[in-house]
Amino acid sequence: MTSTQNMHRDERAARVQLAACYRIFDMLGWTEMIYNHITLRLPDSVTGGQKHFLINPFGLHYSEVTASNLLKIDVQGNKIEASPWNANPAGFTVHAAIHENIPQAHCVMHTHTTAGLAVACTRSGLAQNNFYSAQLGGMVAYHDFEGITVHAEEAPRLLKNIDNRPLVILRNHGLLAWGQTLPLTLARLWTLQRACEIQVTQAALGPAIDIAEDVVRKTTGDAFQWDVRFGAGQDVFDALVRRLDRIDDSYKH
Repeated sequence: MTSTQNMHRDERAARVQLAACYRIFDMLGWTEMIYNHITLRLPDSVTGGQKHFLINPFGLHYSEVTASNLLKIDVQGNKIEASPWNANPAGFTVHAAIHENIPQAHCVMHTHTTAGLAVACTRSGLAQNNFYSAQLGGMVAYHDFEGITVHAEEAPRLLKNIDNRPLVILRNHGLLAWGQTLPLTLARLWTLQRACEIQVTQAALGPAIDIAEDVVRKTTGDAFQWDVRFGAGQDVFDALVRRLDRIDDSYKH
């Protein structure tokens, strides 16, 4: 574990924010035993411009992640500071490719939720037939399944398919989101997750009402959660942190 007492205040803030996010994922039921990842690039004020990242220790449940036990790693996944824990190489291969090649990708999130994976397994992918999917016009990319993501040679194909879109449906695999801030990334992923949940539930009811492309474009443009005037996800994240603090604030340590 890394003591947070005497570290740079920006690193401590990043650690507390990321640890809170892991606990929020647990609170929302977005966990997969000890697997999956949320990664956050440390600010240049901490690293002097080097690319250093925070990631969960492989072997801990999200409910066990704290600010002090998060790993600090480089873009190759090597630990920068001593820790009894290691990073999961299958997790950071995809994250590293995105962090390294998309300048705005300071945070990357990946989930295997039931609804997200179910939609990822369908040929048609995300349907434009509900309130949430209509807010994601032009924001969702697709990448075909190539097996467990431990091979770096997959990265160029992944990046080509992403093409700067902030949400990715990894076919047969799950959901991925990236963003310039952690709260914005969470808002994007939450919206995609909700769209998938509704799509899976609706599928049992018969044919859906499709939403026209022009309405999707308008809805995406009007979606308040992408607007900086409404916090671009920050207000939502803050509300979730307050809820988390009422339950258990041990993530701060």
